[in-house]
Amino acid sequence: MPDLSVIQTALNRAVTDGVFPGAVLAVRCGDRPVARFHAGRLSISPPGPPVSDSTIYDLASLTKPLATVTSIALLIQQGDLRLEDTVAKYLPQCAEASIGSPTLRDLLTHSSGLPGWRPYYERINPEGKIPSSQEARDHAKQSMLSLIRSEAPVYERGTRSLYSDLGFMLLGMIVERCSRQDLDHFFYDYITVPLDGLRIEYVLRERLNEFLESANRHDGGVAPTEVDPWRGRLLCGEVHDQNAAALGGEAGHAGLFGTADAVLAITGEWLKAYHGRKAILDQGIAREFIRRQKSEGSSSWALGWDTPSTPSSAGRYFGARSFGHLGYTGTSVWIDPVRELEVVLLSNRVHPSSKNDAIREFRPAIHDLVYQEFIGSI
Repeated sequence: MPDLSVIQTALNRAVTDGVFPGAVLAVRCGDRPVARFHAGRLSISPPGPPVSDSTIYDLASLTKPLATVTSIALLIQQGDLRLEDTVAKYLPQCAEASIGSPTLRDLLTHSSGLPGWRPYYERINPEGKIPSSQEARDHAKQSMLSLIRSEAPVYERGTRSLYSDLGFMLLGMIVERCSRQDLDHFFYDYITVPLDGLRIEYVLRERLNEFLESANRHDGGVAPTEVDPWRGRLLCGEVHDQNAAALGGEAGHAGLFGTADAVLAITGEWLKAYHGRKAILDQGIAREFIRRQKSEGSSSWALGWDTPSTPSSAGRYFGARSFGHLGYTGTSVWIDPVRELEVVLLSNRVHPSSKNDAIREFRPAIHDLVYQEFIGSI
């Protein structure tokens, strides 16, 4: 049996050492009950209440696999998309641009030729005003698409991988164009509802007050991130990523807020599908999406999911078939499908400042510790 106190002690120490103000760690191994750990407070400036297992965090780039990749997989499963379809097929505005020719596979493996990031939010809305209506969000997305379309490739498509938020912004738009639904609605209808109403969602501006009130009353509150000079305030319940905020908080690369249990529910669907058990995904699709696409080792990317590299945030023990992802705000998820081990870490390491990068050393250490306790030393 794992010694859970050892893991709790490590999480407590991380708070004391300033890795993050607080965190939630959830571990599931096979058919054992979920082990949950929490430590610290929601914030330190100003001092916040204690973290609980149900505290809600800005999931940052976990949005990519949990929302966008899962949505793409479901649409492929329904026959509405194909991995070899081009961007231009769904976004005809890009037909004459260089970005029109990459495929969904190129976008999912971060090998489309796009740059990794651009501060588009400064051009879309210099005043930092967040769209708070459907019309305003639609206008912002069209402006964002125009800016991405104008980008020249920074490398030849397919020759390398460069982690790109821009590519996932396009994937989010493709989900919307293909499904004829906003990301928010598609995620709710096809992922949240089938999984019995998870505590995970995009927080649109007009729903912010209701979201915060509900989280403070029924959940463990919402962990803030940091003061954003562009918006001029401490962010709490508003997506930390500024490009996602410029789109109204609903984007393919960032925007989800949720609890550790909600993240675990979605990763559990991928794990069940991998083993051919009943899930929202088919086994063949799940296995293709979590398979490292470049067998020669030039890239660790599967289809939207990452796989362990050396060194890895998953530590030393997660096997070659493992898959996972990180989030800038201090979140991560790693799954070893062979050992049936899932580890979700949620924190707000960017509070009060994103300059704090102590989580780089903590992530592999906590995954090694969890693996040793739940699986055993190797």
